[in-house]
Amino acid sequence: MRRAGTWRGLGVLCAGQILLSAASVMAQGAAQPEGSTGRPVTIGYSQCNRGEPWREQMDADIRKAAGEHARIRLIAKDAQNEALRQASHVREFVSAKVDVIIISPKDTSLTRPVADAVRAGIPVVVLDRAVEGDEFSCFIGADNRVIGAEVGKWVVKALGGTGNVVELKGLSSSVPAIDRSEPFRAALEGTGIRVVYEADMEWLGDKAREKMQAALARNPKQGSIQLVYGANDPAAIAAYYAAKDAGREREMLFVGVDALPHEGIEAVRAGILQATFEYPNGAREAIDAALKLADGKPVPKKIVLGTRLFTRENVDAGGEAIPIPAADGR
Repeated sequence: MRRAGTWRGLGVLCAGQILLSAASVMAQGAAQPEGSTGRPVTIGYSQCNRGEPWREQMDADIRKAAGEHARIRLIAKDAQNEALRQASHVREFVSAKVDVIIISPKDTSLTRPVADAVRAGIPVVVLDRAVEGDEFSCFIGADNRVIGAEVGKWVVKALGGTGNVVELKGLSSSVPAIDRSEPFRAALEGTGIRVVYEADMEWLGDKAREKMQAALARNPKQGSIQLVYGANDPAAIAAYYAAKDAGREREMLFVGVDALPHEGIEAVRAGILQATFEYPNGAREAIDAALKLADGKPVPKKIVLGTRLFTRENVDAGGEAIPIPAADGR
């Protein structure tokens, strides 16, 4: 999906590519867990856009999980938010005859390249954003529709069923943005809560700040906005600072999605956000699935990751787990 804000690029991710070999892992002194022995496995990993905090964390978690297995050689590439570049990554991995591909696709335009890789005999783990059809080996991701619905329920409860809300949506052409918005709106139906301003902030914190400034201008009366829902934490945090600049942050609540330890969770602790819902990146699950596929072992076609709600009351206890419905809505 997503996301932007003030963050540092990963210093070890240079020239759009990193290689983690068995030798480099051993040099780091990483402990080798049970099951890490076996034939060498080369994993080609394509990230759609490394320029977001959430995806920066995904990359770090992928590297960490891969680094726990001396047999893994990880080739990681950044598509820089360009679908054609990412499709080229997949073709390069196929030509190089990697053992497994992990891809976090920019959008469904990557459906064909993923299918072509599978037809070429290379298992593909699709991470976070789904592709169309079923020509992939395993999809791993959280359910954005569940998260959107849970945000809506929390908002209804927090506002007592009445109030004015600003919704800062993700990129309108992305499925996650739609899935975080539609169930949220459905949860507000039949209540006294109205969305008085909505805007596409493209998952970017600076865009969210601009849109929040516009929301405040459209609703200039003190107390005319009770809550802001940012489709990711950078948006919700940026909205808070826009409101603070206008001297209005105390009149409204702020809720976001992602719950990165150094971002959303810290914002909850600081009182900037009243709530954030975790959107896990599935990095460890992706590495585990890739190893099983490389070894010819079965993996589920779909792995749905759960979410957690973090508030000031439960943040120090690790948040509150939200049950995944039996029918996950995808």
